Amino acid sequence: MGVISGCLIMPDFIFGQVDSTGQSYLSSSRQSIIVSLLSAGTFCGALAQAFTADRLGRRGSILFWSAVFTIGVAIQTGTTYSLVQLVIGRYIAGLGVGSLSAIVPLYNGETAPKAIRGTILVIYQVQIISGIFLSYLFELGSHTLNNSGSWRIPVGLQMVWGLILLSGMFFLPESPRHLLGTGRGEEARRVIAELNNVPEDYALVIEIVEELDLAIKAENEGGKATWLECFSPRNAMWRRTINGMMLQFIQQLNGQNFYYYYGDTFFENAGAGLSPYVIQTILGAVSVVGTLPALYFIETWGRRKSLLLGAFAQAVCAFIVALVGHFCLAATGTPVSALTSRNKAAGGVVITFAVLQVFIFGTTWGPIPWVYLGESFPLRVRPKSIALGSASNWFWNFMLSFFSPRIVAKIGPLIMLVFFGMLVVGLFYVYLFIPETKGITLEEVRDDSYCLRHPVSRPRATI
Repeated sequence: MGVISGCLIMPDFIFGQVDSTGQSYLSSSRQSIIVSLLSAGTFCGALAQAFTADRLGRRGSILFWSAVFTIGVAIQTGTTYSLVQLVIGRYIAGLGVGSLSAIVPLYNGETAPKAIRGTILVIYQVQIISGIFLSYLFELGSHTLNNSGSWRIPVGLQMVWGLILLSGMFFLPESPRHLLGTGRGEEARRVIAELNNVPEDYALVIEIVEELDLAIKAENEGGKATWLECFSPRNAMWRRTINGMMLQFIQQLNGQNFYYYYGDTFFENAGAGLSPYVIQTILGAVSVVGTLPALYFIETWGRRKSLLLGAFAQAVCAFIVALVGHFCLAATGTPVSALTSRNKAAGGVVITFAVLQVFIFGTTWGPIPWVYLGESFPLRVRPKSIALGSASNWFWNFMLSFFSPRIVAKIGPLIMLVFFGMLVVGLFYVYLFIPETKGITLEEVRDDSYCLRHPVSRPRATI
């Protein structure tokens, strides 16, 4: 995600387009295709992992999709200015990204003890943001090269992380819930003991195994789960699934990923006197720093309050960026020497509130929708429900990446009003429909009262 933003404005990253003056350029339509094909792959991958998660296991599925991602990156890196090869590589890499975005929270949620489950799932988001930040650093160093190395280096280095994940999974255990669900009780007992750092005959291990075994047998009484069961009225499954999909939808359209994909291009017009690569690197660093407080707030504020505060604060930032950017920034292409003091001040305001919005996103809406997705479903339908939530994330990611250049070309910074509107929708949606999931076990989500864990639904006490 982070790599492509800087590549779009690199002089060497041009795929065969020349204007009337003979100058090479990358049109908004080609930008859309290059960026969005990864998102198209992630959508398909998020759905596909629901099949591999059960058949190959959580661990085996991560191994498989890590290999797919690495192959996709290799295809991109090996292209010799072929747009077709580049977008095919991005699509294949997207299959790996989309599937891993669903299977990794599933694996984390099923292996982590409930006391630290939220923290573990937030660390997942910290790693994602850290990876994006690293890609900005690589581009900051490589963009000065006057050859294809300027973009091949940051693109190719993605293979390193794919290989690290691929090799690292050989040293990690299978999910104990999956092991019990497939009749491998002894292996599950050993894994649970290892994860809790206690002997296999320890009382805690016996208690967890019995609790999991009872819950799994109850869930499997109805036979094999189907996709339609994700929308069943039983245990309000339809509500859980829609909540997961809606949180991912709102997360994608709150402005953060617009900065990730097109931030360099957007900030190039802010006239702040800094290289867009420097500004993007600052944003990446802020994202990482912003995600760290979530490790604390996720278990103190809880999921619901964090989402409410985050939606409100981000909406304020998006509103300011939209109006200041529209009315006070100079027109696209204005030379730096022609910028007025008003234009420069506006550029500073736009960048300041963009940075603040990125920070707030990292603390709230960045990790929490994934936490909610990883802990809201019974084992019976968990891979399929998480697949639907992840697919929703990547579908709207595709829509954002495909249409954003066209919208910006028409209305400029006012695109942030679209994200402002979505954040307002998110504020009301969370208040009305999202329950608090802090401090409950994954087995407790079978209880229908789980869906009534927020003030709007809970009856008020009387005196």
